[in-house]
Amino acid sequence: MPQGVPVHVPADGLTTRQRRNRALVVVHTGAGKGKSTAAFGLALRGWNQGWAVGVFQFVKSAKWKVGEESVLRTLGRLHAETGEGGPVTWHKMGEGWSWIQREGTQEDHAEAARQGWEQIKRDLAAETYRVYVLDEFTYPMKWGWVDVDEVVAVLRDRPGSQHVVITGRDADPRLIEAADLVTEMTKIKHPMDAGQKGQRGIEW
Repeated sequence: MPQGVPVHVPADGLTTRQRRNRALVVVHTGAGKGKSTAAFGLALRGWNQGWAVGVFQFVKSAKWKVGEESVLRTLGRLHAETGEGGPVTWHKMGEGWSWIQREGTQEDHAEAARQGWEQIKRDLAAETYRVYVLDEFTYPMKWGWVDVDEVVAVLRDRPGSQHVVITGRDADPRLIEAADLVTEMTKIKHPMDAGQKGQRGIEW
C-alpha cells in the first residue's frame, strides 16, 4: 500500500492514527468531466470497507438511470443477501432538475432541494451513513435554494466519523475553504467540442 508522507504535521495534539482516520469533507468541482465519477469511485471503496453509503442525487432527472446507480443498488442488494460490503441507499430529490429545462416550477425544484438537505441533516445527526455522496449539490447552494453558511456549519459540527463528498461546478468559496480535500476538474478536450453527444458506458 502506498505510504504518503505529509508535508506538514500540525501541532493539534492528535496521534498519527487519529489524524489519519479523521472524517473528511471532499469537494469535486470545476468544468471538466469526472466529478460524479470520482465521487462514486470513493463510494465503492467505502462499500468495500463495509461502510454504509448514502447517495443523494440532486440535479439529474429521477427518470435517468445512471450506470453508477445500477451498480451501487446491486451492491446494496448483495450486502443484504450475503453481508458482503456495506448497505447502500440511493435518494433522488423530487423529479430531478438541471441547468437543462425540466418539468415543474423553479419553486418546486427549490423545495425538493430544501427537503433533500433537511433529510441529509437528519441523517448526519443520526450518523446513518459512513459515506455521503451529495451529487450535484453545489447547484442548490449556487442558486440560493440551500444556505451555504448552514451547510458549512452542519458539516463542521457533524458527529462521529462521516465522510461527505460534494460534486458540481462553481463550488462556493466558503465550501471550498471548509473542505478538507478539493479537486477541480479542468476540461482540456471533450467530444462535445466536436459535436459528439454523450454515449452509453461513458456518460451513463
